[in-house]
Amino acid sequence: MRYLILSDIHANLEALEAVLADAAGAYDRIACCGDLAGYGADPNAVCDWARASLHAVVRGNHDRACASLVHANWFNERAQAAAAWTHATLTPVNLAFLGNLRPGPVAIEEAQLAHGSPLDEDEYVLSEWDVARIAARCGEGVYFIGHSHLQGGFLSDAKGVRRLPRPVSGEDERRFSLPPGRLYLINCGAVGQPRDGDPRAAYAIYLPENREVCLRRTVYDITKAQEKIRKAGLPGSLADRLAAGR
Repeated sequence: MRYLILSDIHANLEALEAVLADAAGAYDRIACCGDLAGYGADPNAVCDWARASLHAVVRGNHDRACASLVHANWFNERAQAAAAWTHATLTPVNLAFLGNLRPGPVAIEEAQLAHGSPLDEDEYVLSEWDVARIAARCGEGVYFIGHSHLQGGFLSDAKGVRRLPRPVSGEDERRFSLPPGRLYLINCGAVGQPRDGDPRAAYAIYLPENREVCLRRTVYDITKAQEKIRKAGLPGSLADRLAAGR
């Protein structure tokens, strides 16, 4: 079984549709590491698609905040505004869908889905120190994560912690194997709001039978996504940052 792994779609329908087109034929099931909503202008379209299409999904912090605005109190002003707009815009069915999403980890074959750290859905995994602390608790295994919007990740074994590669400028994908006996924290990157300096939508293909992962990037219609954000009356900076990938 081949899996398309997504994260941090953030109501960006243009990015989601581009990823689905780019990945066509390369997967059998779709899984998501959370944050379907927030920031972008198409929360209902994305949630409608998610309810119909996802094999497995865990909630993200923005999903939780958009479903119950109490959880948006610690967001910055832009994120709070987007959460409030999303909450008011979602249909009752999609509001309930987001509210009923459960935290990870959730298993897909030998791997696990989480939003942030496997230990805490709100925790960012950014450094070798973060990974060493997680490895002390989790041992070995394959975890797909999101939250930071930074594609790549880490592996940990007896030799220490090392970073995993991601596609760079001029590359559409990076493929690597997953030998057993190690801990892998693989960030598939953000579909809808990358923050690693590459504005292309990010995703992963997971091949459990081959123990392989392919991290991919694809272009999408950023201008159209920006126009929708501005037309909705969302903070303009949420549109501006899409072009910079920051």
